[in-house]
Amino acid sequence: MTTTPEEPTPTPPGRPPVVDLATWQTAREELLVREKAHTREGDALAAARRRLPMVEFDGTVEVVGPDGPVPFLDLFQGRDELAVYKHMWYDGAPHQGQCEGCTTTAWHLKDAAVYLNARGVSSAVLTTGRWDEVASYVEFMGYTQPWYSVRDVEAPVGGPMGYLVCFLRDADRVFLTYSTTGRGNEPVNGSLGLLDMTPYGRGEAWEDNPRGRPEGRGACWYWRSDADGNATWGPTSRPVPQWTRPGATPVETLGRHGHHH
Repeated sequence: MTTTPEEPTPTPPGRPPVVDLATWQTAREELLVREKAHTREGDALAAARRRLPMVEFDGTVEVVGPDGPVPFLDLFQGRDELAVYKHMWYDGAPHQGQCEGCTTTAWHLKDAAVYLNARGVSSAVLTTGRWDEVASYVEFMGYTQPWYSVRDVEAPVGGPMGYLVCFLRDADRVFLTYSTTGRGNEPVNGSLGLLDMTPYGRGEAWEDNPRGRPEGRGACWYWRSDADGNATWGPTSRPVPQWTRPGATPVETLGRHGHHH
C-alpha cells in the first residue's frame, strides 16, 4: 500500500497567506522601503521638535511630594532638562479604580529614569490627586520614580493630565519646551510598538486589518483585566500592571470575588 503526500493545509481564515521564503523576502524588502522613509520622517520631526520656541514660567510654583511642598525647580534635581508624565487621577477611587491608560504609561516609564538621568534628563510623574492618596498609590504600585501632586496648580505645571511634557532650566529660569497630544504618548509605551509588529496588531477597532482577522475592540480595552487576565471593565477589573506589581501574590490578586487588598 502506498501513501500519498498530504495536501498542504489551507491557511485558516484571517491568517497571512503562506508563501516560500524568497517570496516573503521580496515582500519584506518592499515594506522596508516604506519603513525607512517613516524612520527618516520621524528623525525630521524630532529635529523640528528641537527647534520649537519655548515659554518661560515661574519655576518657584510649589508642588507637593514626599517631603511636602517644594518648588517646581527641585524636580530638575540639578539637571538642565526634565521630562514628566501627567497622570490622570480620580479622587477617592480605590487603587484599581485609577486610569488604566495612565497606569500603563507610568508602568512603561518605571525604569526610564536610569537612562534619562545618564543623559542629563530628570523625570517625574505629576498628578492632580491629593498627596495622601497619591502616596498610598505609589507605595501600592511599587513605583520608584518621583511623584508629585500638582493639585490646584496652573498649567504648564498643572492643568490637563494625560500628557508627556518637557521642560528646560537655565539656572533659576524654567521653560516649557514640548507637550504631547492624544496618541503622542505612544512612543514611551513600548508594548504598542511591539504589537504593531505582530500579525494581529493591537486588536483595537480603528485598525486597518485584512478581512477575517480577529475583531478589534475599543481603544485600551485590554489594559484592564480580571485576575485571570481577561480584558474587562467589570467590577473586579484592574489596570493590567496591578496584577504583577512588586509584592503581588496570588491570594492578594483574587479580584474575581470582589476582594481588593
